[in-house]
Amino acid sequence: MPLRVLIVEDEPEFLRRFSAAVLSDPRLELVGAVPRGQEGIALLDRHHPAVLLLDLGLPDMRGADVIRHAATHHPGCDVLVVTMFGDDVHVVESIEAGATGYLLKDASIERVVASIHELYEGGAPISPGIARRVLTRFRVALKPAAPEVEDAAETPRVPVPDTPLTPRETELLRLTAKGLPFDEIGQLLGISPHTVVAHVKNIYRKLAVHSRSEAVYEAGQLGLL
Repeated sequence: MPLRVLIVEDEPEFLRRFSAAVLSDPRLELVGAVPRGQEGIALLDRHHPAVLLLDLGLPDMRGADVIRHAATHHPGCDVLVVTMFGDDVHVVESIEAGATGYLLKDASIERVVASIHELYEGGAPISPGIARRVLTRFRVALKPAAPEVEDAAETPRVPVPDTPLTPRETELLRLTAKGLPFDEIGQLLGISPHTVVAHVKNIYRKLAVHSRSEAVYEAGQLGLL
């Protein structure tokens, strides 16, 4: 029997690409492809898929809540997160909620489809950069705790950095984090694609990054997303 897959992804282009990839694989069966979390939960309860392919940036609810619903009510369903959010907060929250795979959206479609089969075979596919940070976090957690300082007033405070981004750049980055193409972002903000690219270059320069996923991660660390 083919492997039943449900897709919950609010960005139309990614929803189309993921759906086409699943439909092109004779070993897979697409039971639904919807852009909202509540619709995804309804299809989960109705069709009991083997794999849920889920984006975290949904318009109506948090992706982690969809993961928790799947883990609680459909423990036989593996959840593969495919998202732009690569920061520690989103990764840890998704894993704690019950996700069994975590890919960034720069992964190829072939990698996404292979990961669906890998999940069903008992694997846990994770993007290399995410896996490295998970291991680093695990190593840090195993380190012995530092001795407590008796006088809390003497403990140095780490200053919270001010955001280097303008409000417009922050708004643009949030749309970029959802995987929207530059021309669609331009339409939403009422600016040209050329202006969007100029803003993106400024964001990369201010955050000292070189890619969309790195920018999303750094913005997450600064609490902008």
